[in-house]
Amino acid sequence: MEKMRNVLDHTLEILSGVSFLAMVVLTCWQVFTRYLLKNPSSWSEELVSYMFGWMALFGASLVTGERGHMNIPLLMERLGPGLKKGLAVFSETVALLFSVVILFYGGMKITDLAMGQMTSSLGLPVGFFYAVLPVSGVLCVVYTGLNLWEILKTGREG
Repeated sequence: MEKMRNVLDHTLEILSGVSFLAMVVLTCWQVFTRYLLKNPSSWSEELVSYMFGWMALFGASLVTGERGHMNIPLLMERLGPGLKKGLAVFSETVALLFSVVILFYGGMKITDLAMGQMTSSLGLPVGFFYAVLPVSGVLCVVYTGLNLWEILKTGREG
């Protein structure tokens, strides 16, 4: 299980980092074409917007894997071990349900709907860019499953 988590973490870190680097390069290209060539590049601006969504959702998946989602440490510190474990399981279950219903199911629906709409500058179906929602949903489901396994088997709740 730990090896799978490490491979996922490493892959998402690389994808997020490469996305960020590409966004920086494309933004510099935009500035260059707009101010020096006086001929703005519209395709790069559109691509940066979509890449930002992919990077953000890959990052959200990583945060889910690290169990870095919102919590109230003051409350957790005052609870006994049994309640901490129960609250941790509840928290992961809510994250799992969100990932399945909103990210995966809703993401599949919106991706399918958007396949018929084309981007203005790139000429690609918008659904390609919305596909990150179900992909992120699957990643979050895997991570919450690993987190639940860890909580239930090792008792590590925090």
